[in-house]
Amino acid sequence: MAPKKLSGNFDLENSLSHLLRRAQQFAYEKFVQHMGNSSLTPRQFIVLFAVNEEEGLSQTDLVNRTGIDRSTLADMVSRMIKASLIARERTAEDARANAVRLTAAGKRALQQAMPKAIEAELALLSLLPKGIQAELLKALSHLARAVEANRSNDKPTVKKAPAKKAAATKKTPVKKAAPATKKAPAKKAAATKAAPKAAAKTTRRRAS
Repeated sequence: MAPKKLSGNFDLENSLSHLLRRAQQFAYEKFVQHMGNSSLTPRQFIVLFAVNEEEGLSQTDLVNRTGIDRSTLADMVSRMIKASLIARERTAEDARANAVRLTAAGKRALQQAMPKAIEAELALLSLLPKGIQAELLKALSHLARAVEANRSNDKPTVKKAPAKKAAATKKTPVKKAAPATKKAPAKKAAATKAAPKAAAKTTRRRAS
């Protein structure tokens, strides 16, 4: 029973991603072939070349220059340090950043690999008619820049959390002094009721 065809308009022979993978695989094979006994990989060669062009690049700079993703590059740098091809040290400008430089062994490896890498490039281009070699390189350069621009736009912007305002210290309300206790008015000495009575008696006695 013949397999069912998938619906859609995907065309393997004209798929850009598929064609790029096939071309990349062939380019890798050509590079290894021309390198002979060297254990240097195409990506390691690119890192050595980029560092030689501008020594003291940070790993972030290398990511931007080579297009190699951050995690892969970090692993590569660690392995290349162990192989004594490059050295890493803290930058004077930023104690958190690492600057990368070539070692003496790294410079020798780059010098030996350079003519072989050029031969591999020419062997790959020679497969194309001369009339479209420049056009292909120009188109791929446009594609690479577009990819990098797209990656930059896709990076999430880290928003800084707004600084917390110090809570205003609430002043403890001043307790009002309790109202002064009103003193009970002094009791006036009650007038002796007997006095007017006594005066009235005296008046009666005089009248009688």
